[in-house]
Amino acid sequence: MANNRENQLAAFNRLLDVMDTLREKCPWDRKQTIDSLRPNTIEEVYELSDAILNHDMHNISKELGDVLLHIVFYAKIGSEQGQFDIADVCNQLCDKLIFRHPHVYPPKEDGSELAKDSSKAKNADQVVKNWEQLKQTEKDGNKTVLSGVPNALPPLIKAYRMQDKARAVGFDWEKKEDVWDKVAEELGEFKAELANMPDSEEGRSAAQAELGDFLFSIVNASRLYKLNPDTALETTCNKFRKRFTYVEMKARKSGRDIKDLTLPEMDALWEEAKKSE
Repeated sequence: MANNRENQLAAFNRLLDVMDTLREKCPWDRKQTIDSLRPNTIEEVYELSDAILNHDMHNISKELGDVLLHIVFYAKIGSEQGQFDIADVCNQLCDKLIFRHPHVYPPKEDGSELAKDSSKAKNADQVVKNWEQLKQTEKDGNKTVLSGVPNALPPLIKAYRMQDKARAVGFDWEKKEDVWDKVAEELGEFKAELANMPDSEEGRSAAQAELGDFLFSIVNASRLYKLNPDTALETTCNKFRKRFTYVEMKARKSGRDIKDLTLPEMDALWEEAKKSE
């Protein structure tokens, strides 16, 4: 049963109180900085991602708590340094959401023409297109379309986000089927580079560049067909891990090490693993 707003606010207030206490009385919490917390934050987000991929609602709730802890922790440090606090975090977020949703929160009479035009959005595609344009008009917003894509993102996700942001301003294929010509072109260039690749650092660098172009085109194709390449690859990695571990365990049960199996033996166990799924 969902908590009412009063209970939700009380729970958030309790979290802030606990954070204040830990920062004051716990030696580990007291010594943390925004730099020392960063690796842990990344780990927590990936743990949340795992729970989401598994549709594990119990662990999604748990991992959301860990991510929320980090948000409150950073805000606490910001408050101690006189830079910002959790109210600033929440208010800046609310102001941004209201500004970027003129179709929900009608702009003022003296608002920009872009905001007034954006208020007429009737579908999700129009909202996304307006979102990117509105971001560039904010005081602290993105000054270019792609500046909102963090450099630190994993390359596969980064490629998807860059392409999606370009799509939002109209830079995209007119028909999704047209992307396959580009995929075939990039694959051909990659294969040609491999066929003539000299055994040198320069040769490998050129082939790697063509591989990047090919992978970028595959990401583009997946996006056009509304498939998430990161989720797809993560699912395949999990499948490979499960099947390969099956082969390894079967070998171990027979008193052998996996590296002592022949390739046909491993293939047979691999097929056995697939059938057991």
